[in-house]
Amino acid sequence: MPRIKTVHSKVTKSPRRPFEKERLDQELKLIGEFGLKNKREVWRVKYTLAKVRKAARELLTLEEKDPKRLFEGNALLRRLVRIGVLPEDRMKLDYILGLRVEDFLERRLQTQVFKLGLAKSIHHARVLIRHSHIRWVLILFPNVLVFIASHFTDGIFLVAGLVHVVVHVVMVLLDP
Repeated sequence: MPRIKTVHSKVTKSPRRPFEKERLDQELKLIGEFGLKNKREVWRVKYTLAKVRKAARELLTLEEKDPKRLFEGNALLRRLVRIGVLPEDRMKLDYILGLRVEDFLERRLQTQVFKLGLAKSIHHARVLIRHSHIRWVLILFPNVLVFIASHFTDGIFLVAGLVHVVVHVVMVLLDP
């Protein structure tokens, strides 16, 4: 029987050297600071950052007035500004090369819930999200990037309930 082929792209990339001390220490620090579940979540963000930086490097090799560089460069910059990783005053391809993993991890729902003070710790924020006490639109996963820009002020929902009965919903607006 033939195998069913699924269409999807890779989301993680494991490191080339599995036992590099500096990288292992850095990953462990990120896991503790941002309350990640495992190293694969770190690798996922690193892979996303690598793809964004690679696209920026390829666009920087093109001419300044090249239509491909203008069109794709603006799309890439708008996307990074929309998710809040890149500030609006730094909308140039050169600034993309200066992005760090921490910039992406700061935009996760789990981190935003902790920074707003809705949870006692970063791990408590993850538990609140997984138990559906905190929602962001109908997303219940802690590693979702929260899209916040100055023109897009959506919020995080704090849901308090007993046995699947929602008592009240409070909307907490995020500061851009």
